[in-house]
Amino acid sequence: MSMSLLLLSFLLALSNVQGGSNFRICAFNLHHFGESKANKNDVMTILASIISRCDVCLLQEVRDNKGTAVPKLLQTIGRYDPQNQYDALASERLGRQKSYQEQYVFVFRTNTVTVTGQYQYPDNLPGDEDAFSREPFVVRFRAPKTSIKEFVLIPQHTTPSNTTKELDALYDVLQQVRKMWKTENVMLLGDFNADCGYLAKKNRQNVRLITDSSLYWLIPENSDTTVRLTTSCSYDR
Repeated sequence: MSMSLLLLSFLLALSNVQGGSNFRICAFNLHHFGESKANKNDVMTILASIISRCDVCLLQEVRDNKGTAVPKLLQTIGRYDPQNQYDALASERLGRQKSYQEQYVFVFRTNTVTVTGQYQYPDNLPGDEDAFSREPFVVRFRAPKTSIKEFVLIPQHTTPSNTTKELDALYDVLQQVRKMWKTENVMLLGDFNADCGYLAKKNRQNVRLITDSSLYWLIPENSDTTVRLTTSCSYDR
C-alpha cells in the first residue's frame, strides 16, 4: 500500500533490516520525567528496558529543568543494552506557561539511524497565532538498512482541552514538511489525546488528519493505549 502518512503510538515494525530483525519506532509519554524519576534506579531500569526495544523512541512530558535526567537515562540505557549505542536530540522547552514546560526528546540508536535534519515549528500558523501549546519538533532521520532509507517524524503532545484544534493544525504542519523536505515518508506520532472525551465523535469531521482519506492511522479506534485499568481510550497514536 502506498501511504502518505503513518500515525503511530507504541511499537511499529517499520521495515526489516539486514539480519532479520525489525526496525522499530516508538512513542512514550514518561509523565513528568525529570530529576525525581531519574533518581529512582528501579524506574530508570524499567524505562531503559522499554526504550531499548526501539531504534527511535519519542519521549514526551520530559521536564528535565536541570538538564541531568536525560543524560542519566542515556547512561542507564547504555548499561542495559551495551550492544547498541544511543544518543538523544531534544527540542527547546515548550509551553504557554513558564511554570510548566515540556520537551520532546528523541532517543535513537546511532548504529542504525542518523539525524539528517531538524526543524522547530514556530508558535504561529497563518491566521492563527498560537495553534499549539507545544509546537512540533520535526526531525528527519536516515536509516540506511531500511527499505525507505529516510523518513521524517512529527511529534505532538496535544493539550486535552484543545485536542481538536491542535490535531487539525497538524495537517498544515504535515503539508509544510512534505514540501520543505520533498518527502512522503512522514509519520506523526505522540500523545494525541485522540479519543474519548478529549476528541468527541462530533468533532472528528473538523480534523483533516481524519477526513483526508489518503492518510492512514496505524492505531485503530478500539486500541487501549492507556495504563489505567478504568480507562480504555486510544489517546496515543
